[in-house]
Amino acid sequence: MILYFDSAYIGKCYLPEPDGPAVRTLARSASGLYSSAICIAEMSCILHRQMRERGVPPEKMGLLRQKFLEDLHSEIWSLIPVTERLLHKVDALVATLPAPCLIRGADAIHLTTAIDSGFEEIWTNDRRLLAAAEAAGIRGRMVDPPSAKDPLP
Repeated sequence: MILYFDSAYIGKCYLPEPDGPAVRTLARSASGLYSSAICIAEMSCILHRQMRERGVPPEKMGLLRQKFLEDLHSEIWSLIPVTERLLHKVDALVATLPAPCLIRGADAIHLTTAIDSGFEEIWTNDRRLLAAAEAAGIRGRMVDPPSAKDPLP
């Protein structure tokens, strides 16, 4: 089973978040993990936000960043390039979404990349991306939310 993760789900594979263990279990069960190459920039921002908002030491974020980059090099993550052709497809897809559908640029790139690459589902916990996926005709998936009694990793 090959899976497409947005950057938020990739982040959960490295960070101690409540649903991180379930996302990591899902990732380990896959025969292939895919995402848009935009996840490189987004992971940098996710890690930076951890320092800024949660006071995580820069050294720890540096180690997590290095692990992510090593996993890219080891091809644990297969990245799909962001091309001008893809960006025109993003434009075309967003133009078809209903007016109430709110989607950010990076999420639109993820959604279009997944669709264009033939994925039938996209894994994320972003409620806006989940709604946009439904509107675009692709299944948005997320792991079961952790219960209040589930321990953090």
